[in-house]
Amino acid sequence: MRSPDTSWSVGVLLPRDLPVDLVLPYARRAEELGFGSVWVVEDLGYRGGIAQATAVLSATERIRVGVGLLPAGARNVAFAALEIATLAQLFPGRTDVAVGHGMPDWMRSVGQWPRSPLTFLHEYVDALRALLRGDPVQRQGRYVNLDGVRLDPSARPEVVPGILAGVRGPKSLAVSGEVADGTVLAEPVAPEYVRAALGHIAATRPHRLVAYNAASVDTDRAAALDAVRPGLEWIGEPDWRAHVAPLPFADELAELRAGSASREEFVRAVPDAWIGRLAVAGTPQDARTRLDGLREAGVTDAVLAPVGPDPVGALDSLAAVLDGGR
Repeated sequence: MRSPDTSWSVGVLLPRDLPVDLVLPYARRAEELGFGSVWVVEDLGYRGGIAQATAVLSATERIRVGVGLLPAGARNVAFAALEIATLAQLFPGRTDVAVGHGMPDWMRSVGQWPRSPLTFLHEYVDALRALLRGDPVQRQGRYVNLDGVRLDPSARPEVVPGILAGVRGPKSLAVSGEVADGTVLAEPVAPEYVRAALGHIAATRPHRLVAYNAASVDTDRAAALDAVRPGLEWIGEPDWRAHVAPLPFADELAELRAGSASREEFVRAVPDAWIGRLAVAGTPQDARTRLDGLREAGVTDAVLAPVGPDPVGALDSLAAVLDGGR
């Protein structure tokens, strides 16, 4: 079941390597321009998701702040609930949190990749949602073991944040549909991938779908397509196969990557027509049309990831896709 169109929102991703002195100005500018959300990431070796979300929420007044995503293996579920509940109490109704497997290589490098990632994620999200509701949680699972743990009444948020799952493969998407309040799809997200993902999610209750996409908007279409290319360097790698597989040129793209000496060489050779399908890029009208297609396919929250040396300045160009920019 897809959420009603009234939930449609266009937000932006805060680049993981943004200079620290630009983090809060970036968030404030996104709010000023009318974006619906700012999403922060927690990638190994960069900045922590909860700390970034707290700072951004403190520095802004209205914009929603999403954490996408927290690797489940990095935090005991009960202590993750404490952090998330605190955010939700301090900033009621403004917080979204996604959890997921984390990148396998990263999680293995810190000794936190489970033998059964699907079982772990199912147990984790189920327990986390129950804890945030204030339920006394008794779980004796393969990975999650809780003996009557519950949030103290003083720590329970009045507005319980939805817990989303950041996943990509068919089996993981099915777990998300079963236990999570929504799904976060990493970039690139084309309408074809959205429809395929929703088929696997098969949710029987309202379920948000958050879609990340590299983005570049310019009155010069060619300039915008060229500018967004660095944000697509990874799409030929095996971990991104699920994103590309539903597209009609998937086999050709795989052949192009196999014949390229590097990711940089590969992305330079990707035809403009494919770039337009793999990113929100082009003129303002091109980008709006692309977003309309995602919305019609079932996306509830489109999240644009600016590409280029000036992410803060790029926000002004990306804002052309908002209703106020029409």
